[in-house]
Amino acid sequence: MASPGRLPASSATGSDSALCAELKSFIVEHLRIPDVDPAGLDDDAPLIGSGLDLDSIDILELVTGVEKKYGVRFEDPELVQKVFTSVRSIADHIAAGRVAR
Repeated sequence: MASPGRLPASSATGSDSALCAELKSFIVEHLRIPDVDPAGLDDDAPLIGSGLDLDSIDILELVTGVEKKYGVRFEDPELVQKVFTSVRSIADHIAAGRVAR
């Protein structure tokens, strides 16, 4: 059972790993982050404050890019705060959206 305020952890399937790898490449390319190897990013590393140290403008750009590329919507600012904490949390949200369709 997931703790309050956290998304449930996904099972470590090949498709989850592939989606995380795809997202890491997407983030680095979409935000034009120099000298970062997407393969070296930790799926669970925080995107804000440490890890990639993204700021609010980066997250806004990332939200719009993820919406466009993966066909998910983020209408609620609280959902953005929950989902855009790590690569894995973004992947979990995208995967859950695919299952719901």
